[in-house]
Amino acid sequence: MSTIHIHRKHHLGHAAARKLALRWAEEAERDFGMACTYEEGDDEDTVHFQRTGASGTLKVLPHAFELEAKLGFLLGAFKDRIEAEIVKNLDELLAHPPAARKAAAGPHADTAAKKRGAGKKAV
Repeated sequence: MSTIHIHRKHHLGHAAARKLALRWAEEAERDFGMACTYEEGDDEDTVHFQRTGASGTLKVLPHAFELEAKLGFLLGAFKDRIEAEIVKNLDELLAHPPAARKAAAGPHADTAAKKRGAGKKAV
């Protein structure tokens, strides 16, 4: 089994990082047939993703993203190509981050968003 580990620092803050991670999960579902669930937390969120031959997590931290993926035997042969594609997609998202709603919505926007979306949910 092959493992991919990607760490990317960012200066988005938790609210904007959360929006970017949700967008990443939607693209992973659409483009790669991944089944994704999003789990919100107080200090970090986690995107769980899975498909035949691959599974992993994307940890969403206030100042970084941590991706861990495990590839089965068949996909392991394409590890370098898969890792390069993930890096490219994540770097493109980081280059064009979504605007944080917090500034426009006021100081309690994060609290309202947590109440609306607490716990696990499918993306």
